[in-house]
Order: sequence, then structure tokens, then C-alpha cells
Amino acid sequence: MEESVRLALVPEVRDGARASTPEAPTPQRVRLVDAALACIARQGIAGTTLDDVARAAGCSRATVYRAFPGGKEGLLSAVVDTEVARFFTSLAVPMAAAADLEDVLVAGMTEAARRIAGHQALSHLREHEPEVVLPHLAFAHFDTVLAVSATFTAPFLGRFLDHDEARRVAEWAARIVLSHLACPAEGVDLTDEAGVRSLVRTFMLPGERADSAAVHKGDRPMSLIPTTRGEAS
Repeated sequence: MEESVRLALVPEVRDGARASTPEAPTPQRVRLVDAALACIARQGIAGTTLDDVARAAGCSRATVYRAFPGGKEGLLSAVVDTEVARFFTSLAVPMAAAADLEDVLVAGMTEAARRIAGHQALSHLREHEPEVVLPHLAFAHFDTVLAVSATFTAPFLGRFLDHDEARRVAEWAARIVLSHLACPAEGVDLTDEAGVRSLVRTFMLPGERADSAAVHKGDRPMSLIPTTRGEAS
């Protein structure tokens, strides 16, 4: 497991479709993914070997290779797929229960921040192997992360907004959470529901309402909520 690997924090997308379909999460594969996460939380990706994962899972190295013929890269891909699925599943419950636009934004942003802050493996990588994480928070990789986030969260906002506005608001919420992950602001705690509610009321809802009012009047001034690349301002 000393070979070089590339970690993609979101599934690779080509021409609007996944480059490959992840295998079903059998109990054995999930056990090995969880073992890999425990190892990464202690010693990072570079310091984790297949032998480490096998020991943590209570199995042989050969068992790991049978489950993940791609070796370390295949295992890491499964780790990412599993954690992305778990992450968005955790957001779905509170966002689906929200009664209005404010509540759905607060629920999604707070839960996302809590999941990120409490993720031990990700915290280790951010501190000790930032070169693994930071490329996904800038430039083209960041656009991909935003697109995946907006695609998932926009339908929850779509109960209160039209499709295009839901996408813009979903992207803005993702930008706030991810920007805070990359560069935490002093005095801002996105895991605190009251603080997030104040942020949403002060900065997000006024921008969305002003933009919606302008659309109804047939005018469209520059919105406080950024447009996605390729849209007109």
C-alpha cells in the first residue's frame, strides 16, 4: 500500500454521469471502510497500509484485496463513496422536516458543519495532510464539490423556491460551509444553530427576497446570492 493514490472527495462526474458505479456496500466492505476510516483518523492516508486496515477489521490482507481488487486506491474510493452517502443522508432528515425556507437552510448548514467538524478522519487530514483536502476547496475541484452539494440540497429548497433560485441558494449555502471549513472565521460557529439562524436571517434571506421581488417585476439586479458559472448576473 505504499503506492501513490489520488483521493477524490466527491465522485468523479463525466458528461453529467458517474464515471463508474460504486459496488454495493456489503457488510464486509462496510467493515473494511470503517476500519480504514479509523486508521486514517489515527495516522492519515500516507501512514495507513492495507495490513493496518486488515488488522483493524480483524481479517487478512488477502480479504481486503478480495473486497477491493484495486488495492489502496479502490479502498479509498469506497471510503469516499460511503462517507459522501452518509453525509448527505444525515442532511436529508432535518432538511426534510423543516417547515419553511429559513428552517431548511439552518438545518442543512448546521448539520453539515457538525458532521464535518466531528469527522475524525477528515479532521486528521485537514491538520496533517492538508494537501489531500485543500485542492478540493479551490478552483475546478471546488466547482465539482459545489455542484454535487447543490444537486442534493436544491430539491429540499425547491419546496419554497423555483428551480433556478433553489440551485443558487443551495450553492451559496454550500459556499459558506465549505469556505468556513477551509478558513474558519473567528467568532463564527456554524455548528451553533442560533448563530446559523442569525446568519441566514441577516445575509441569506434578504438577498433571496430581493432577487425574487426583482424577478416578479421583470427586472433582475445583481443578486446577493451568487449565480453559478455560465449564468447571467
